[in-house]
Amino acid sequence: MAVIKAVNKGEVHHIKDKLPTDKIKINGLGKQFKTRRNVVTGFQDVNLSIKDGEFWCFVGPSGCGKTSLLRVLAGLEKPTSGGLEILHSDATKPLNSMVFQEHAIFPWMTVRNNIAYGLNMRKVPAHIRDPIVDEYLRKIGMTKFANAYPHQLSGGMKQRVSIARAFANDPEILFMDEPFAALDEQNRILLQQELLKIWEANRKTVAFITHSIDEAIFLADKIMLMTAHPGTVKSIFTVDLPRPRNVESIRTNPKFHELFTKIWLELKEEVDKVKREEGLEN
Repeated sequence: MAVIKAVNKGEVHHIKDKLPTDKIKINGLGKQFKTRRNVVTGFQDVNLSIKDGEFWCFVGPSGCGKTSLLRVLAGLEKPTSGGLEILHSDATKPLNSMVFQEHAIFPWMTVRNNIAYGLNMRKVPAHIRDPIVDEYLRKIGMTKFANAYPHQLSGGMKQRVSIARAFANDPEILFMDEPFAALDEQNRILLQQELLKIWEANRKTVAFITHSIDEAIFLADKIMLMTAHPGTVKSIFTVDLPRPRNVESIRTNPKFHELFTKIWLELKEEVDKVKREEGLEN
């Protein structure tokens, strides 16, 4: 095992290790943004350990800093306080990929070329790349659309391509920022199930933001509930439901409803706090 290094404020360590335990370790992490008039705290004093292969969902009131936290974890923003340690186990693979709420596939590329994008950027040889792309086309049920362009696809199909592109590049960690929020209920459920099937095949570490408690319980091993702004960790819930999962069995399980109620009551406390602060409470 690697020796954990001391982490200074706002410092990020990528630690290479053959046998990771904690994939992501967060100690007192915070992020502030400077505006013309003042400094705004996005989130503060976040402490969390995510183990290799775990599926985490982050929930919380709007504006609590979930997306800012995810962007810091993904390396898109730098923290301003605390420490972040990320184990990079295989230098031949990318550390992470990110899937956004709005499908971010390239409109000038076919479905096949979008899925192959990360592999091409890493200069993966065609004899290795093409079977990987074919595999993910099959997994998302879009083999017939391999040569189609994004403008020819529905919103749900575009998001399938986004997910396939992220997994095909074989990152160690997958960050997902409300990837199904813009979809209708039917497509959202279908893509939740597709995501779990792909994830269960390789058990990558996932950090997934959602506003839906149902979605969080269906997908996650652990759920982190954040407080109202400035966000920090309010509670962490373990989802004690068997895998593999499907919507029918999960929603009829008494444990699902028990956990939903626990999370909702704590989330409601934070939502009510926001309303009081904004003078919106009746």
